[in-house]
Amino acid sequence: MESVSSIEVSKSANIGVGTKVWHNSKICDEAEIGMNSIIGRAVYIGPGVEIGNNCKIQNSALIYEPAKLGDGVFIGPGVVLTNDLNPRAITSNLNLKTPSDWTKQGVTILDGASLGAGTICVAPVTIGKWAMVGAGSVVLKDVKDFALVVGNPAVQIGWVGREGFKLIEENENQFLCKKSGERYFLHDGVLTIE
Repeated sequence: MESVSSIEVSKSANIGVGTKVWHNSKICDEAEIGMNSIIGRAVYIGPGVEIGNNCKIQNSALIYEPAKLGDGVFIGPGVVLTNDLNPRAITSNLNLKTPSDWTKQGVTILDGASLGAGTICVAPVTIGKWAMVGAGSVVLKDVKDFALVVGNPAVQIGWVGREGFKLIEENENQFLCKKSGERYFLHDGVLTIE
């Protein structure tokens, strides 16, 4: 690891005990990062971003404000969480936009969810608990808890359990995780653990 001087952390940011930040990362004003997380190399965390405990944010991820990440979230290398649905550098008068010229939209990622390498989430979207987004996907709409989504635009192709493996459908509306033995039930489009 390079010297700490290559890390830029705002004095108003709050980083929890046990969290490790790798070189060339920038953590902006009032960002909140929980305990025992790992922030990889060359990661950008915008002002006021909230990150829970035990998260892993891999190299070159860009997390723009006002993103909120729950506990145990995995962000793969090169993931981008956007914050502007209608991006422009200038106003209609050809003046450079200022913060007062637009409203930031956030990406919310709930506990245990994982975003594969190169995923782009176009705000505003919510990624559900324990959901998994395949590498290179572009997420344009909310993702359900335990959903497995892939593609551009991302579409659901199945369900995943808390272990991160695709669930096997045992019978109608009942799924099994072969690794853990946990059973999941689907009711009105919502998957829950037995």
